[in-house]
Amino acid sequence: MKNTIRGRLLFWQISALMLTGLLVSVITYLLAWDAFNKIRDYGLEQIAYSIVRHGVQYDSDEDVRNDRGQFVSQIWADDGKLIYSSIDDAGPPQQTIGLHVIEWEGTEWRVYALKEGGLTIQVATTSANRARRFASIAPWLLLPLTVLVVVLGLLIRAAVGRALLPLEQVRAEIGRRGVMSLHALDARGMPDEVAPLVAALNDLLVRLDQAMVAQRRFIADAAHELRSPLTAVKLQAQIASLANTDAEREAALAQLSGGVDRAAHLIDQLLHMARLEPAARQATFAPVALDTLIKQVVADFSTLAEARDIDLGVGACAALTLTGQNDSLRMMLGNLIDNALRYTPAGGRVDVELALIGDHAELSVSDTGPGIPEPERERVFERFHRLAGPDTPGSGLGLAIVRQVAVLHGGWVKLDTAPAGGLTVRVILPLRATALNPS
Repeated sequence: MKNTIRGRLLFWQISALMLTGLLVSVITYLLAWDAFNKIRDYGLEQIAYSIVRHGVQYDSDEDVRNDRGQFVSQIWADDGKLIYSSIDDAGPPQQTIGLHVIEWEGTEWRVYALKEGGLTIQVATTSANRARRFASIAPWLLLPLTVLVVVLGLLIRAAVGRALLPLEQVRAEIGRRGVMSLHALDARGMPDEVAPLVAALNDLLVRLDQAMVAQRRFIADAAHELRSPLTAVKLQAQIASLANTDAEREAALAQLSGGVDRAAHLIDQLLHMARLEPAARQATFAPVALDTLIKQVVADFSTLAEARDIDLGVGACAALTLTGQNDSLRMMLGNLIDNALRYTPAGGRVDVELALIGDHAELSVSDTGPGIPEPERERVFERFHRLAGPDTPGSGLGLAIVRQVAVLHGGWVKLDTAPAGGLTVRVILPLRATALNPS
């Protein structure tokens, strides 16, 4: 049996109808039986009075047999002597005046006795005989109710189908949707119970369409960005294979190695972005000692900073623990420091600080590089958007990753001018994982 709303509604409504019909049938039967008994008891009384007025007369033996099949009539004299009985044996014993229900010879009898002119007239019939007569008419009493249940059942089935028609329409509309046609469903004329479902589906379709557009743009941008380093790697490999001297070959291989590093860095950034997508990440938050994490990441980049003659260090660093994802926070810190080191010239400085502001942690990374003009500060969070020229390596994904991690933790990112004229990136994170909206 299919598990459908239609099936459930029909089952419960028709079951309720059947139970109600059964209850009404029982009540109707009992009321009809009671009325039938009263009418038949009144008939016994009328027969008794008829005997008083006219005596017991039969036109033929056939009438006698019919009379015996329906009731027994008896007459007693004043002295208690039975002077007449419509059956051969004595029949039910004499009763007091009125209606009685008695047991005689293992059979239940309904008896009416009447006293008139010194005679006691008694008319009786068996309850079984009366029940057989009632059973012959009982089906006709239940027939209208049966017809009513059948007709109502069909009407309920039609009504349920019509009531569920909007859901069928929604299902058909969703079935016609495809990746390239995620426009909203038409909610006009929908019942109040279905309209919220359609609204929620429309909201989901809008978000899905936005996600698909973003995915297509991301794939296109990634393919475009990967083409350049891969083309360069291919060209450098060809140059190395055509080198005539060891020196030329060594130089070409060094260029080839640098191209592979740039391609590997871009692929690594793309993987980081993929892990931060809502469909891929698992928001398992745990306490993270942010100050300890900062010192570890700075230590990881110290060798690179030293090789580039850049002073990388940790400034004021409050001991703070927040609820978050350790891996994504480490990724965010790594991108902030890597970006700062890439754009800071030799002899420059990169400072990392951590402060408590209210119930938020403020992480700041300041450098002495060229900075970012204010009109461009919002665009640098777009994927693959780069301000530096081709001489400065980078993928254009670092700040996009930083913002994604901040949003994942309910925080946000601000870009300011550093005191030394470079750039300061401030990441504000709540100490507890709650959804926040930046003001």
